[in-house]
Amino acid sequence: MSDPKTRNAAIAAACIMLGFGFAAFYMPNMMLALGAHSPALAGIFAAVFVFGFFFVFWLRGRSQRRKD
Repeated sequence: MSDPKTRNAAIAAACIMLGFGFAAFYMPNMMLALGAHSPALAGIFAAVFVFGFFFVFWLRGRSQRRKD
């Protein structure tokens, strides 16, 4: 992991994982708050969260392919 490209990719992935980890930690509270208004809204929020996790990594991979 000594070359800068690999190190930068690892740092970016770690930041993304930490960001989503932080959001996942508070996700039950957010879903309970949303579920009080509408259970469907809480389900949609959960689906968007999971989709967003993979979407961010897909966008990052696409961006990296364009740079090469």
